[in-house]
Amino acid sequence: MLFAQIVTNPSSAPSTSDALSVIDLAVKGGFMMIPIFICSLIAIYIFVERVLTINKANQSPDAFMGRIKEMVLKGDINGAKLLCSQFDNPIARMIEKGVSRIGSPLKTIEASIENVAKIELFKLEKNLSILATVSGAAPMMGFLGTVIGMVEAFIAIAQEEGSVSPKLLSSGIYTAMITTVAGLVVGIIAYLAYNYLVTRVSKVVHKMEYSSIEFIDLLQEPR
Repeated sequence: MLFAQIVTNPSSAPSTSDALSVIDLAVKGGFMMIPIFICSLIAIYIFVERVLTINKANQSPDAFMGRIKEMVLKGDINGAKLLCSQFDNPIARMIEKGVSRIGSPLKTIEASIENVAKIELFKLEKNLSILATVSGAAPMMGFLGTVIGMVEAFIAIAQEEGSVSPKLLSSGIYTAMITTVAGLVVGIIAYLAYNYLVTRVSKVVHKMEYSSIEFIDLLQEPR
């Protein structure tokens, strides 16, 4: 057994110097690890920034529309505007635009709300395209690094005089494969992060649509 061999022959045990750390592997991956690392930083920044922005946009108190409905039915337009200005989220800005257009034709109010909704949706989806690009570009960078590493390994083998040692061949191959692993890891994480954010944005958009429909129905109620 391996354990018995190590006990009887301590020199056969793997030394700590033979073990490679993550940093050592990254260094052995070559210069293509630099753009992959930059892509990972970009993906992390966009994910954290978007999560905070979407969480803020998703904060809408349940009683908000009820209070808006009560004020509009009472004719307190200024109070409704003031209430909307107290909340920094897309729904409040949409309703505020609709409240400011009360008295105009219903089509005009709907168009105003839709225009604000488009602007808010653009803000919510900001930088998501970059995250999607990272999810596709990082694996390709990894493959490119592997191809470059394999070319360099075969050049070294060709220049080797005599028989090629298995150690030289294997070290060149695993060094070349490091960039593929790194690129796939970054790409998969970025892809999962992108789909998660898209799902969160869809939920916010659904709430925006529901609130706008509720507001339009409010204006159509008999008074």
